Amino acid sequence: MTRLIVAAGGGGDAVAAAMTHAAFYGDEDRAVILTYAWDRLLIDPVPGPRGPDNFTGLQPLTPAVWAVPAEARPIAPAGSTLPRLAAELRHTFALIDPRHGVEGVTRQLEELVDHLSPESIDLLDVGGDILARGDEPTLKSPLADAVTLAACCQVNAPIRLLVAGPGLDGELPLDELRSMLGPVIHTFTAKDVESISSVLEWHPSEATGMLAATARGVRGTCEMRDAGLPVPLTDEGPTVHEGDLDEALTRNQLARAILTTATLDEVEAHSREICGYSEIDYERNKAAWLKAAWLKDQPPVQLDQEAVLSQLDQFEAEARSRGVTHTTFRRITEALNLNGSLREDLRQLLISSRPQQYDAPLWRITATTE
Repeated sequence: MTRLIVAAGGGGDAVAAAMTHAAFYGDEDRAVILTYAWDRLLIDPVPGPRGPDNFTGLQPLTPAVWAVPAEARPIAPAGSTLPRLAAELRHTFALIDPRHGVEGVTRQLEELVDHLSPESIDLLDVGGDILARGDEPTLKSPLADAVTLAACCQVNAPIRLLVAGPGLDGELPLDELRSMLGPVIHTFTAKDVESISSVLEWHPSEATGMLAATARGVRGTCEMRDAGLPVPLTDEGPTVHEGDLDEALTRNQLARAILTTATLDEVEAHSREICGYSEIDYERNKAAWLKAAWLKDQPPVQLDQEAVLSQLDQFEAEARSRGVTHTTFRRITEALNLNGSLREDLRQLLISSRPQQYDAPLWRITATTE
């Protein structure tokens, strides 16, 4: 049997899809996880999602769908976490290519359904922003979710909408989401996390990292992203809710507007009109800013361990004053103004020097200096 899981927003949703498969279906079969190659600028300095022409070594699944095996490589300067995911997880990772708009993604889904005859199809979103209208002031990344939602609603096959870790992506607060969430159909546990534990040691996803942490029992307030958004880690963090696909489409103004789009440029234009921005524009602007900052200040390409630990002490003291109990390594990397390529070096330094603060995969802000 084959299960098809669509990772609504790409990135960490693909990792959460693997954990969901293990929790729901066990070892009875393998999944095809359809996902974007769209990583944050820490991993991929090129704004927006990657297409098949940004990789070498892809394998054709259907005329419009390519699998990303462990041997695939992104073509520089692009980067991608998908080949390493394929190397560490037993599932097939297939590439969502949004360059031809929702019409193109719909065609990809239809081809996969015909080719695989999957036992089940799930559309998975971590955080719940797929349920947004599109005009919420806290919404940051609606585009990818809207494209997959719009495409799934046009496929002639039963597709189940799943929302895991409501509120954990730092976009729609849990209090706003509650009325839109369907019934809880699963609560992740530490055992469920075992299937992706090796991936959590390196993957940069913050929302899926917090999902796994709450499944392991971590509670408190986690600060994430470059803006330092505070996200509550509660008993509702590890829950999975079933949603209504048609209701989500009715609510999601952007998804409805882009149903017949044939290019990514059209999708972006609708996003600017409805949401007031395109998240790819944000990435373009941030990439330009990072490049300018790099040329001006030349951030170190090697860690000054003593300086980093001193800066960390100051960051933690300020975080404690804000009521923060945990943070992500991405947040620390950006708060300390380190080059993104140093994220893994930073993580290794912190874990080796202060192992008692590693609440895998998060970093615990101690009540007092230990």
